[in-house]
Amino acid sequence: MSYEMIAILMFSTMMLMLMTGQRVFGAIGFVGVLAAVLLWGTGGSDIGFSAAMKLMKWYPLLTLPMFIFMGYVLSESKIADDLYKMFHVWMGPVRGGLAIGTILLMVLVSAMNGLSVAGMAIGATIALPELLKRGYDKRMVTGVIQAGSSLGILVPPSVVLVLYAMIARQPVGQLWLAGVFPGLMMAAMFILYVVIRCRIQPELGPVLPEADRNITRAEKMRLLRAGLLPIVIFATMMIPFVNGWTSLVESSAIGAITAFVAAVLKGRMNRTVFENSVRSTLGISCMFMWIILAALGFGAVFDGLGAVKAIDSLFTDQLGLDPWMILILMQLSFIIMGTFLDDTAMLVIVAPLYVPLVQVLGFDLIWYGVLYTITTQIAYMTPPFGYNLFLMRAMAPKEITLKDIYRSIVPFVGVMFVALALVMIFPQIALWLPNYVYGK
Repeated sequence: MSYEMIAILMFSTMMLMLMTGQRVFGAIGFVGVLAAVLLWGTGGSDIGFSAAMKLMKWYPLLTLPMFIFMGYVLSESKIADDLYKMFHVWMGPVRGGLAIGTILLMVLVSAMNGLSVAGMAIGATIALPELLKRGYDKRMVTGVIQAGSSLGILVPPSVVLVLYAMIARQPVGQLWLAGVFPGLMMAAMFILYVVIRCRIQPELGPVLPEADRNITRAEKMRLLRAGLLPIVIFATMMIPFVNGWTSLVESSAIGAITAFVAAVLKGRMNRTVFENSVRSTLGISCMFMWIILAALGFGAVFDGLGAVKAIDSLFTDQLGLDPWMILILMQLSFIIMGTFLDDTAMLVIVAPLYVPLVQVLGFDLIWYGVLYTITTQIAYMTPPFGYNLFLMRAMAPKEITLKDIYRSIVPFVGVMFVALALVMIFPQIALWLPNYVYGK
């Protein structure tokens, strides 16, 4: 059997196992180690061990539990709730202001947590009931929350980009900085859409009633100070890192400690909050570590077979496709997979194939990490089985149907496609900041 056929058999076996409902890390790791043993005998069993050693020696991985812990402390202690109260008061007088404030809330929650699930939970449980109560159009605000929460995997400190960095062997710091401008650009495009839509159809986002806006200036300033606390925590963590005063791991520790101290000083840190934060951090950190471990083992075998060179030869020599056409096809495959897989599963499944292929085609891997993340955001919201669609269905009130949820994301997916095209056409949107900070 040729190496190309072995590679195809590995990939198809892995996909079959995933379709039967097996855990992602179990299916990928099992296929990788089994293929290694069948190809190279008992020595092939060392593939899994060497992947584990490589994982344990990867120092930046320490950022993963730190940032996750920081996000859960801010969420569980309700410090993140203060953000929405601030936006509620300050943005209420603007037509569509609460929807705009919700998008800004999603950006800041993303910057605190790095996971889209956290933004979705806060948006659906805090913002959505208030928006519906204030007479906002249910389809527009449902789309706002889904689109805004997807920024969690792009805006730093993105946990997904940490995973990509490990698999692609790229610096986490550069990937995070590369996600800053595309993430802010996408948030600005969402806001622009809401502003234009509410100007054309004012009934979709009515101004907050006078009674709700009749708040003293002192109370407004108090809410502003409370709402700015998460921003101060984020700045305390990121400014030293961007200026080169601390390493990435040190900055993540500063963020986790600052969030914990802030919760203590506000009197919101108790045994329940601490225990929930630690348990959630442990569960998610272990999940990501198992996935990375499996991906490294599978990738070592897959790459050792020369599968990447064979696929590159198929696309460029036999089919005559140019590198950009191949790249577009790869992005389309992510969108298709996103209808039934989450972001980590997608990356782990195709990383052994796509990441080396991108490098062979001559594209920048930092830039491609941003493209992958934006495409994953689109896949999250693509029917019929987009990840965010079902999260929203689980959290939304009964009056919002699945049909409403599907229709709500159409304009926002369109905005995301425009953002993806802009980053592809103008790579410096993603690359300028990391190149500037790291002096390239």
